[in-house]
Amino acid sequence: MRLEELLKFHSVTIQCHDNPDADTIASGYGLYCYFKSKEKNTRLIYSGRNEMQKSNLRLMTEKLHIPLEYISPPEAEIFHADELLLTVDCQYGAGNVTKLKADYIAIIDHHQIEITDIELSHIIPGVGSCSTIVWKMLTEAGYEVTDDNNLGTALYYGLSTDTNHFVEANKPLDRDARDLIPHNDSLITLFDNSNISLQEFEIAGIAMLRYQYNDTYHFAVIKAQPCDPNILGLISDFLLQVDQIHTCVVYNETQGGYKLSVRSCIREVNAGELASFLTQDVGSGGGHYIKAGGFISGKKYAEVYGNSYTDNYFNNKMIEYFSSYELIYADTYEAKVEEMKLYQKENIPIGFAKATDFLDVGTPITVRTLEGDIDLDVTDDIIIIIGIKGEVYPIRLEKFQKSYQVISHTYDFHKCVVNDEYEPQIINRRDGRILNLLQYAKTCVPTGKVQIYAKPLDKSVKVFTAWDKEKYMVGKPGDYLAARTDDLHDVYVVEKKIFGISYSEV
Repeated sequence: MRLEELLKFHSVTIQCHDNPDADTIASGYGLYCYFKSKEKNTRLIYSGRNEMQKSNLRLMTEKLHIPLEYISPPEAEIFHADELLLTVDCQYGAGNVTKLKADYIAIIDHHQIEITDIELSHIIPGVGSCSTIVWKMLTEAGYEVTDDNNLGTALYYGLSTDTNHFVEANKPLDRDARDLIPHNDSLITLFDNSNISLQEFEIAGIAMLRYQYNDTYHFAVIKAQPCDPNILGLISDFLLQVDQIHTCVVYNETQGGYKLSVRSCIREVNAGELASFLTQDVGSGGGHYIKAGGFISGKKYAEVYGNSYTDNYFNNKMIEYFSSYELIYADTYEAKVEEMKLYQKENIPIGFAKATDFLDVGTPITVRTLEGDIDLDVTDDIIIIIGIKGEVYPIRLEKFQKSYQVISHTYDFHKCVVNDEYEPQIINRRDGRILNLLQYAKTCVPTGKVQIYAKPLDKSVKVFTAWDKEKYMVGKPGDYLAARTDDLHDVYVVEKKIFGISYSEV
């Protein structure tokens, strides 16, 4: 669904979820500004048992002049939205939003899909905030997001709060929004420092007294009372100060399910990966290596786990996670080549770009991809490779010349990769410019000299490669563990689907 499809309606009522947070308010305000600019009769509302009380949200609506109206329960019973009712950051008919009457319904949301019978829906599960989706939709509709009407600050704050100050901004689209949305830093600071009430301060203290600790795997699990998601992050950060706690999960129950905050202080556990594991099949999660978070749909949890206690769920899932993988450190790993087969890399076209063709030596850059951000400084021998699964990684010119041959074919990203969801970008950290890597990409093929030993995995592994000893590659059963024949310590993982395309047995 595109915003232009909704312009056929003359009256648009935008509904935030009950007990609104900054993200639903910001998203709603973005849509309000758009429809107002199209001269539509527009209202921005929310309902629920209680009127909004949080000081940061009251400051937000006051300082940014957001015309948010409260519809009380008695009013909601007789309320009827003329023409279109658009629910934002929630799904019409779900448990966290009052079901109001309307002629037509539309949905914009970023949570797991719960409502499937609304034709006018734009739901992208896993994106860090609904503000991100609205920003993208506004941009695609040709509506420029500025801060002249305070909209930039609203959307930026909505994204910030829903991703725990960008800790959980694991999607490249979220990071684009963070970098590109204009905003007022002074107001963001004001809102951030009006975020914790005395009651929430007490909630944090009580929660830390009720921790559960596993001394085998050195993790802690805490359930907190209902509170702002930022409080969960505060508790998690404090827990990692304890010398015996290496990872932790802090969660609480919300109207629609469970919000969780995840932390890790050891290289063997990527908090973002752990958050994804904890929410698999029942929600979404992700984030950075040290800090992450997620959300579990109460409806999906009940479908899969019934009435089982959430404390048991998180403890059992944590134990399952830690016992599910083997650790491999490439620099000391002895590959058992007698158990592996010999393979050669196929001549499949891939993309590459020489960094100095479009950037000066010494320029600090961030290569933004679907898999994450890579920070580096441009040197005269850096080649940026775009692999067949859409992954992007740098290699040295010497290794590139040994392993690949440049061909004259024009590089077509959408034909050459199996996942073209996000086109890789390069951010010049010196001046803030964002460059699309595909504008500079050329085509190469493996020379045929690259041979590896490989075997399918029967258990998950985490591989600390020879070129990155601080972050690991994850291999799942069915993927392949590989080692280059000319360097048995060059050990890495190749996904099953990619392996079948990229290699043939010798």
